[in-house]
Formats: sequence, structure tokens, C-alpha cells
Amino acid sequence: MIHFVRVLVYFFLFVFSVVVMSLSAVRLHYTLHLSPRDPLNGGVRFYDHIVIELLFTSIITMFWSMFIARTIHGRHEHRRMNSFTAELIGLFILFLLWLIGAAVATHTSNPPDVDVRWGNLSSCWAYSACRILTALLAFTWLGWLLVLALFVMSLLFAIANKAFHDPMHGRWDRRATHYGDTSINMRNIVR
Repeated sequence: MIHFVRVLVYFFLFVFSVVVMSLSAVRLHYTLHLSPRDPLNGGVRFYDHIVIELLFTSIITMFWSMFIARTIHGRHEHRRMNSFTAELIGLFILFLLWLIGAAVATHTSNPPDVDVRWGNLSSCWAYSACRILTALLAFTWLGWLLVLALFVMSLLFAIANKAFHDPMHGRWDRRATHYGDTSINMRNIVR
């Protein structure tokens, strides 16, 4: 059951990553193609560095989610790439990337800063650019939350089953796998 839940959460992470990628691309297109009469930045074209980071993070997360969901669902076994340790390392890296992106984007939308381009997002929802930034911020935090949930789930499963070096699909049969120790005590099977 936990394997189905993990695949489902990876599916949602993939969907949220697609949304963040799309919103980041829309934001980049808007800021790189500003009209000279646009009040944003005096009509001077620019891009937000954090939007580039979120675009990069969402693309990596899309590929990671597909790879891991396929591995768990298909019960693929490869000694180093498909272990719980490899999954936890990958999730920790994604956790940091999503956290940095969400924290900087949230800080960027804080009004007390002098050098802020986003400003107070709650006061500008009449404009589509502001709604895009608000949605980007929301889906970024949701993506981070899903990565955190996956990390905790996988870590707890690996700790409970002492499975850090076992296949990440978590449904192995020592008699049928080519992955781990295949020695079997026949007396335990007969009982």
C-alpha cells in the first residue's frame, strides 16, 4: 500500500513541477518581452534569477519523478541507482532546491525590501502578472511540501525495514531477486 501512495505522490509532484515550469516560463516570457510602455521596471526588460532557479528545479523534478515512479511501479533493480539511499540523496537535493526557490520567492514578495520587484502580491491581483507570481509561489511551496513528504516516507520505510541498500520499490522477495542475499534457509520456508 505504501508503494502505491509513493507512486501517487510522485505523480502529484510531477504535475506540480509541470505547473511550476509553465508559470516560470510565462513569467520569463513576460519580463523578457516587456513593452516600453509597461510600468514594470520602467519598460526595461529583465529576468528574475529565482524564476530561472524554479524553472531548473521543476524540470529536474519532472525527470526525477518519472524515473522514480517508473522504478517503483516496475520493480526495477539496479544495485546503486535504484536503492533507497539513492532515492533519499536525490530527494534531499530536490528538497534543498525547492526550499531555496520557495524561500527566496517568498522573500522577494515581501514589501519591506527596497530592492524588490514583486512587491506585495496580495494587493495586485487585478493584474495577470501578479496572479501568475502568486500561483508560482503557491505551487512552489506545494512542490516543496511533496518532496518533504516523500523524503520522510522513504526515510521512515528504509529505517523500519533496514532497507537503505535494498531496491527502492520496497517489494522484494529474497528468493526471486537478483539484488540482495539470495541464500534461503529451507527449514523456515517449510514451516
